[in-house]
Amino acid sequence: MLGPRFGYSDTWQLVINTGTSLVTFLMVFLIQNTQNRDAREIHIKLDELLRAIAEARTGLVDLEELSDEQLGKLQREFQRLCSDRHLELPFSLDQK
Repeated sequence: MLGPRFGYSDTWQLVINTGTSLVTFLMVFLIQNTQNRDAREIHIKLDELLRAIAEARTGLVDLEELSDEQLGKLQREFQRLCSDRHLELPFSLDQK
């Protein structure tokens, strides 16, 4: 809208809009790739901690492979364990 007022042609505005759209797409791709890599690193670190602790349930290593129903069952189990031991979680496990 302000382009013609400042003497920019429609073609120039189209080039600028296309360029900014391309840069935005590439930045989203870069951020998403970084987040995926970070999540993978965290999973590996947690897997190592579970493996190193003898009392840990190593079946929790593959949580990302469980269905939503199985995750819900596991969530309720941990909530029951916390209430049995009168522990309070510092966060909510409720799904939103």
